[in-house]
Amino acid sequence: MNITDFQSLTPIDYGWSGDQKFRAVTPDGTPYFLRITSRQRGDRFAKLFDLQKAVAATGIPMCAPVAIGECEEGVYAIHSWIDGVDAEAAVPTLPAEVQYKLGRDAGQYLTRIHSIPAPEGQPDWEARFNAKIDRKIKIYADCPIHFDGDHHLLRFIEENRHLLWNRPQTFQHGDYHIGNMMLADAETDPKIVVIDFDRYDFGDPWEEFNRIVWCAGVSPVFATGLVDGYFGVDANTAVPMEFWRLLALYISSNMLSSIPWAIPFGEGEIQTMLRQADDVLSWYDNMKNPVPTWYDAALSHKK
Repeated sequence: MNITDFQSLTPIDYGWSGDQKFRAVTPDGTPYFLRITSRQRGDRFAKLFDLQKAVAATGIPMCAPVAIGECEEGVYAIHSWIDGVDAEAAVPTLPAEVQYKLGRDAGQYLTRIHSIPAPEGQPDWEARFNAKIDRKIKIYADCPIHFDGDHHLLRFIEENRHLLWNRPQTFQHGDYHIGNMMLADAETDPKIVVIDFDRYDFGDPWEEFNRIVWCAGVSPVFATGLVDGYFGVDANTAVPMEFWRLLALYISSNMLSSIPWAIPFGEGEIQTMLRQADDVLSWYDNMKNPVPTWYDAALSHKK
């Protein structure tokens, strides 16, 4: 299959990547997802395509890669099309037990994503992430906008850097949260579909949870299910405390860079990140409790 096989292209105006995206339909009416990127990003695009083939082979619901090639505008990739709705909007409207089950499914899918190993010769994770923390602290210090309680995050970071030692590394989706998921069969038998691997990386698999703040803000029950599904939590097991402390470290680091990131996008994004900082400090009791309150609050909804 190639880009000339389509009879119609309908633009999709969604996402932050800057790539061109389309619902592309063949003459027999079969829809596909078509994405076109610049030639400058072609090598990374091709590498991602191969990695997505490895992810699709694990059986998780996703837009599976079909074909890749070059066109006049750059490099294109064709993926299978999945009809569905935005999970971020749809999941909170469902019964709590369904939200929790969907979260568990998303957590189990993430274990499959993390089953794909990182290439050999990856830089040491402790050194790499400590350097990232240092950069984020500096850009936050240089930023004209600060949030109340930032000293709690800075203290927690300095007290917990040692947790980065000897962490494993795997393939990472790179932006794994409810905003990058769809809900298929939403009105009959809702199922989570994972999308948008564009920010893929390799690193500590537990760092992947740093975007869970977006899930918890929309559905604490879904976020709880995501963690429980990943670790296979049942009546006889619990989430490791080491995970909670590392997650709090990763979230603290992310919050410092979120404000400088938001400034170019305007006041709306700045306010979103300031609210999120307030939420994080509240969930963690000013970083005194490594287990966030949204997890505790959602326990009664487990089924």
